[in-house]
Amino acid sequence: MDVLKTTDPKLAEGALFICRRLQACGHQALLAGGVVRDLLAGKDVSDIDVATSAKPSEVERIFNRTLPVGKSFGVMIVLTHDHRYEVATFRREGEYKDGRRPVSVEFSGAREDAQRRDFTVNALFYDPISREVIDFVGGRDDLQRKLLRTVGNPRERFQEDKLRLLRAVRIACQLDLEIDGETWRELKSQAETIRRVSRERIGIEIVKMLTGPAPARGLRLMLDSGLLQTLLPEIAALEGVAQPPQFHPEGDVWKHTLLMFELSPQRSDTLALGILLHDVGKPPTFQIKDRIRFDGHAEVGAELAGRICRRLRMSRAKVERVEALVRNHLKFIHVQEMRESTLKRFLRQEHFDEHLELHRLDCLASHGDLSSYEFCRQKLQEMDQEEIRPKPLIGGKDLIALGLQPGPLFSEILSQVEDLQLEGNLRSRRQALAWVRDRYLPAPRPRN
Repeated sequence: MDVLKTTDPKLAEGALFICRRLQACGHQALLAGGVVRDLLAGKDVSDIDVATSAKPSEVERIFNRTLPVGKSFGVMIVLTHDHRYEVATFRREGEYKDGRRPVSVEFSGAREDAQRRDFTVNALFYDPISREVIDFVGGRDDLQRKLLRTVGNPRERFQEDKLRLLRAVRIACQLDLEIDGETWRELKSQAETIRRVSRERIGIEIVKMLTGPAPARGLRLMLDSGLLQTLLPEIAALEGVAQPPQFHPEGDVWKHTLLMFELSPQRSDTLALGILLHDVGKPPTFQIKDRIRFDGHAEVGAELAGRICRRLRMSRAKVERVEALVRNHLKFIHVQEMRESTLKRFLRQEHFDEHLELHRLDCLASHGDLSSYEFCRQKLQEMDQEEIRPKPLIGGKDLIALGLQPGPLFSEILSQVEDLQLEGNLRSRRQALAWVRDRYLPAPRPRN
């Protein structure tokens, strides 16, 4: 295996530099964990971790630029070749009491370090100098057999760090691995204890899974294991919620959501969350009238989506972006009947490409009618940005200069002026001011 051929050259050069320097100083230095797994699986890597026999103080002496991010646990950051590298001392870990981190660590050798890791495929080492894979736990065989298995006793591994319950699902989907039977049984047994993990860490893992290569499989595994019911009960509630067959021949809301993921080649964080949450308002709004209906589900769903994203400690910007995707996903139904001003405002939404892609997937995973999607694409091609987002003809200062008093009326006037501008009925500042005078200023009294 030649790491230089399978990843970013500067990233690989920096890792090779670190290992050479450490080995030249008499220390063992190996690439560790996910990087070895991914390289053996033929996948590109975006970061490289190094495991070494050198203690943190020795790492500080050997390299000019370091950061002691976890020095007490043996973890240092080395800055070189325009990259950051986690350089960790081989260690064995003491007792875990909080389901997250060990009470203590003791520096050790590579074999002991492999034994404390989560899954066998993550416990591999690679010496980039001798080009030798070092495997103490059978991880290479498991990778070839397409099997995800804990290092040692799965009950102990999951009790040590509860996030491993969710990571097992994510890694199995990322690498297309089957979860070992004993590992799976213990995962299901401990699923409810995932609550002990911080919401932020859970949110990060869920987003990684949703933006990975097999999110639909990941969601199915989460449902089958009980993780989904514990972490996202609002999504688990989608299963079995019937939809009108004339619009949704694919089946219930759960099947529809999974199918959207299966039809999506790649997803940003926010688009992935938009797919997951776009119909989260259907279970609470389900009713049967003349047919199955979900009146107001987009608005209800946007509120629920925001609540879920905040629960997972996502940034305010991300929450608002996901809320907008959920709130507006039904508006595409009406685009061909919209007033020109309303349509232009709709098309100029921030991140409209995500709104459009969410709508495309929504259609493909249900009735298959892409007429509104194609209509929007055509309009975007026909219109330039100046036409969709023209410079305002007048502003608040102009209204004050006309003698109007600032207040809520200003927004109403400026919005109406913009509507007329977007529809081509007002084309200049002079026309806009004349329109305001005609409608909002009292007519002069005739002289006697």
